[in-house]
Amino acid sequence: MDLLTILQILDSSVRLAVPLLLACLAGLYSERAGIFDIGLEGKMLAAAFMAAAIAYTSGSAWVGLLAGIGASLVLSAVHGVASITFRGNQLISGVAINFLAAGLTVVIAQSWFAQGGRTPTLQGDARFEPITLPFAESLQSVPVIGPIYYELISGHSVLVYIAFLLVPLTWWVLYRTRFGLRLRAVGENPASVDTAGISVVQLRYIAVIICGVLCGLAGAYLSTALQAGFTKDMSAGRGFIALAALIFAKWRPWHALYATLLFGFLQALALRPDLLENTLGFKVNGQLLDALPYILTVVILAGFVGKAIPPRAGGEPYVKER
Repeated sequence: MDLLTILQILDSSVRLAVPLLLACLAGLYSERAGIFDIGLEGKMLAAAFMAAAIAYTSGSAWVGLLAGIGASLVLSAVHGVASITFRGNQLISGVAINFLAAGLTVVIAQSWFAQGGRTPTLQGDARFEPITLPFAESLQSVPVIGPIYYELISGHSVLVYIAFLLVPLTWWVLYRTRFGLRLRAVGENPASVDTAGISVVQLRYIAVIICGVLCGLAGAYLSTALQAGFTKDMSAGRGFIALAALIFAKWRPWHALYATLLFGFLQALALRPDLLENTLGFKVNGQLLDALPYILTVVILAGFVGKAIPPRAGGEPYVKER
């Protein structure tokens, strides 16, 4: 396997890891504040549809991105009201959001475009096109460094670079700011935060809003950058994989990056079974490769990769003592 082939696989891994990374960071903010959110899948799906639909009608991918974030925020608000204000079961609320998004996206898409629950193909400015970084073409002929810069680092859409920049930003916010300290404290011991005169409800709503924005970015990326339009159930379980990656990462930003890149790499391998066959010397079942990310998800959730301790107040509604 030559360098160019390896770089092409890694390039695909990065592209496929981005929606997982954004959703994983979304869950990180929410769960660090004590709000478990298994509705990441539904938010991504709603954002993917709305981003593609509005990008097609407006002709602008940026307008579509804002619409996708808006759709995700609406579902986040529903989850926040159910989980924080009314102190409902957070898991049930997340499941309801997933079902709601799966059904509504297809029904509305069929009503608007009459194409079997999908949107028309996005073209031109309605999509986020790859960006060629400075000197990428001129450095292409430089051994090793040139191909890495040209094939792996350059040539991605702006949302890819935003996703990777969000990792150090998230680390800084959570571990180097007063807001991050309070957010983590709310997920561990909300009573002590309340005693200090800080609103637990407000902090949790802020975390849910951030989660909605990041899920909106993930969904919009799926339909306006990774693909060229919305199709039924196009999130394909990525929200659940992101949750597994979050547990695998033990709720830490940098570890979330590594975990999602691993899942992206497995998905990239599934797209190139011929490479594995040439490397290993025997044929690998393509369906097994497709299932690898989901198998790893089950393994992680079953606890076979080490004990992951979630925030202590996670999933529990806070009732203020009187």
